[in-house]
Amino acid sequence: MATTDNHTEAQFKAAMTECRSLFEKKIHDYGPSWRILRPSSLTDQLFIKAKRIRSIEVKKEALVDEGILPEFIALVNYGLVGLIQLEKGFADVIDITPSEAMALYDRYADEALALMLKKNHDYDEAWRSMRVSSYTDFILTKLQRVKELEELNGEAWVSEGIDANYMDIINYAVFGIIRLSESRDS
Repeated sequence: MATTDNHTEAQFKAAMTECRSLFEKKIHDYGPSWRILRPSSLTDQLFIKAKRIRSIEVKKEALVDEGILPEFIALVNYGLVGLIQLEKGFADVIDITPSEAMALYDRYADEALALMLKKNHDYDEAWRSMRVSSYTDFILTKLQRVKELEELNGEAWVSEGIDANYMDIINYAVFGIIRLSESRDS
């Protein structure tokens, strides 16, 4: 089992490196302009990315020349932005530097990896036997839960918080990146 876990950890880190690289380039181009996003807008941004993946999966065709893989990368990056926004709240102006944004990104990416390793141990690599389309459906379900939690304004009785849902979205999206990268590379 340790060999599989090490392989999964290496694949997860490689996927996160790809996501981080794009995030860093966008920070260079736009700065942390996402600091302005309110929680509901960020949830909707995640939703449209996941909905586009599902649309392409169902229709088997994309009219915009981008595939599913970039959307999973966007889900990871916006999920990490979501965690940052939960911590800091939204702002009316950009209030952090690019280097502060990258440090926060790295901190939450490390937390996502740690959570994945724990869950992967308990679930015994079950994600590898799942269909990529199931990751999409689970992400959409998590986003529906986030919307419900946002409507409750923190008054949930027994549910995990929004942060736990963002973490799961990140991890399912990374699994999608790994699986799509494996099929691309084979």
